[in-house]
Amino acid sequence: MSKSSGSRVVVKVFLYGIQPQIWRRFSISTEATFGMLHEAIQAAMGWENKSPHEFRHGKGKRLVDVIGPVGLEDQTIGEFQDELKITIADYIGRKRLPLRLLYRYDFADEWIHEVVFESKEEVESESGPKIIEGERACPPEDFGGHFQYMQALHGEIEWMNPGYEPEVFLPEKVDFTPKKPRKRR
Repeated sequence: MSKSSGSRVVVKVFLYGIQPQIWRRFSISTEATFGMLHEAIQAAMGWENKSPHEFRHGKGKRLVDVIGPVGLEDQTIGEFQDELKITIADYIGRKRLPLRLLYRYDFADEWIHEVVFESKEEVESESGPKIIEGERACPPEDFGGHFQYMQALHGEIEWMNPGYEPEVFLPEKVDFTPKKPRKRR
C-alpha cells in the first residue's frame, strides 16, 4: 500500500481596519479550490457564510481581477475566474511565497481580509484544513463593518450580541466540516 502525498500551504488571514488585529493561521491542501478556501476562511474566522464574497488580486494596488462564485462576472473590471475551477496550486503556480490577495466578505458591511499564502510544505497524507493559531474573536455577523465594530470596542456604541467576548479565540472550537450552503440575501 503506497502512501499518498501532496502539498499544503500555510495561510494567514487578518481583518483590515481593526486594532488590535484579528487573525487566523491555518493550513490547507494546495489542491483545494478557492471555493474550499472560502469555506475554510469562514470556519476559521467564525463567520456564518450568509453573505456574498470574492477574492481580489492584481498588480500593485489595482486589484481588478476576481476569483469568486459564478454570478459576479458582470461586476468585474478585470479577469474573472470561477472559484470552483481554480485551485490554490493553480493560483500560486511558480510564484514565490509569501503571496497576498484580498478576500472581501459581505459587500454591505465590507469586511476586507488580507489572505497571505505564507509557506508550502510537502506532506505524507492529505486531509482537510487544520487550524494552527489565531487571536481575538471575529466580529459578529452583520455588525456593520469595521467602523461600527471599533466604535463598540471603544464603548461608543452598545454591542448587540449578548455574551460576545472580543478578546476570546478558541482554536479548538474551529470546525472545518463543510456546512450546507445558506441562502444568500
